[in-house]
Amino acid sequence: MPLLARLRSSRFPLVALASLLVLLIAGVAIAIVNEQSLREQTAREAGAQADLLASAVSGALAFDDRQAAQDYVDAVQVNPNVLAAAIYDENDRLVASFSRAGEAISPVAPSTTRATEFRDGRLHIVRPVEQAGQALGTARLRVLETPPAQRFSRIAGLMLVLGLGALVVIVLAVAQGALRRANRQLADRAAELARANDLLQQQMMEREKAEEALRQSQKMEAIGRLTGGIAHDFNNLLMVASSGIELLDRTEDPKRRTALAAGVKQAVERGAALTRQLLAFARRSPLQAEVLDLRSHIEGLRFLLERSLREDIEVVLELDEGLWPIEADPGELELALLNLAVNARDAMPQGGRLTVSGHNLPKEAGVADRVCLKVADTGAGMSDVVASRVFEPFFTTKEVGRGTGLGLSQVYGFVRSSGGDISVASREGEGTTFTLSLPRTDKTPKPAVAAAVLPAGTVGKPDARLLLVEDDDAVAAGVGHMLGDLGYSHVRVASAAEALAMLEQDAAFDIVFSDMVMPGQMDGLGLAQEVRRRLPEMPVLLTTGFSEAASAATGQAFRLLPKPYGIDSLSTALAETLARAAARTPPT
Repeated sequence: MPLLARLRSSRFPLVALASLLVLLIAGVAIAIVNEQSLREQTAREAGAQADLLASAVSGALAFDDRQAAQDYVDAVQVNPNVLAAAIYDENDRLVASFSRAGEAISPVAPSTTRATEFRDGRLHIVRPVEQAGQALGTARLRVLETPPAQRFSRIAGLMLVLGLGALVVIVLAVAQGALRRANRQLADRAAELARANDLLQQQMMEREKAEEALRQSQKMEAIGRLTGGIAHDFNNLLMVASSGIELLDRTEDPKRRTALAAGVKQAVERGAALTRQLLAFARRSPLQAEVLDLRSHIEGLRFLLERSLREDIEVVLELDEGLWPIEADPGELELALLNLAVNARDAMPQGGRLTVSGHNLPKEAGVADRVCLKVADTGAGMSDVVASRVFEPFFTTKEVGRGTGLGLSQVYGFVRSSGGDISVASREGEGTTFTLSLPRTDKTPKPAVAAAVLPAGTVGKPDARLLLVEDDDAVAAGVGHMLGDLGYSHVRVASAAEALAMLEQDAAFDIVFSDMVMPGQMDGLGLAQEVRRRLPEMPVLLTTGFSEAASAATGQAFRLLPKPYGIDSLSTALAETLARAAARTPPT
């Protein structure tokens, strides 16, 4: 009876309505909170998986290994909530991807490198792929925001709350139980995903160990090949030099002595060229970028290319009118084209045709204007395996003594250092085409001017007094003989500290000639800067065969004479340095 009395009470509908409203509000609030929590959890898990994928493919993008990138992308399919995944390079070009039926990666602006966005019931994630602080591209995922079963369960719970007010407590209890079960299932799935990620990381670590072992073996093989090739080349050069020197002592015939001296000089020049190639590959030789009219520059190389090839190889230049100017080191560009021509020559033992073509590539897909150079031959071509390794340091298919594996590595290094790209296309029996893509510059090429030629025997000043700073006794002795023949008197010291002490005692020198690399706390560049500070009118000439500071020296307006050099180069460099100093110094 008390229950009937309570039911008949007029206050009960209001209490029930209030209770229903409170329960409805609570239910809606719980649904919203759970929905937000699930969205955040989904975003965190998907973000973690995207970060893991970006970290995994960094090595693949660095080495342009599309197959490895595809393998990593395929590995994320273990998560059923991942609908699609893709890897893009730094130019937003697709490298690897997968997608489930009816799904695709939504386009993202090229400048977007990190994003998490819910859209159309999907979670879109973009993460940068970086290595050593350098951006290599982006990793992108498209993830299901919430499984349909869970979404239907929550909607059904709310509909039951609205339609069955009298049973709201039971419905809410059932819905809460279903939600707990869903959360447990989601937690179980998260645990499965974590275990899958752990397994994937373990597999990645094992693969990295295997790849590292393979790289180590390849390095040892390459070093052995490099050692044999360079030793063979240098032994030949030393043989020419040593035999020539011995024969010079045995003959008095002026013509024969001239021929022997020319052979020794040619051997020294070839050794210097090989050293420059090694330095260029090691990135220790600074690039001297200039604005180049590519068409006229390559036309000027026709004779050099023809001389580098055999008579049975035809050289064809197909350069479009109006090629855009580029900014690059002209010497390195010439060396790159020469290396490609020599490789083409070796690939055409029975003769053939070498075609150098060039055309403009207007801006497209976010890539700036570029100039495309193609070097194509009609030779034997390469297999896919050889083509995939052709730019590797020290890789060569030639026998020991015929190649060091540095030529195409130097070409690759030059193109990348100039801000461009290089690729190779080849099929066995159908020839090879190398494509160099170099960025266009808005600068205008300087008009060609005739190089200033100093009169023979010019020494700058007949009575010039020189301070020679050189730590190597043998080099100092040789340079001293050349300075004497040129009419210079000189004082030699072995370090920057000794040079500064000498200048403190006696500043009556006309020029300081210093090596760049010396023992002690101060190198040649530091000495030049200190001399400039103490004696602003004192000219300084620097020389080096290997120095990372070489570009800094030229950047600070110091004249640089590269080693090895001959007496003519030394005479010209000293005369020009003294002349420039005299032009800057006002008459007294």
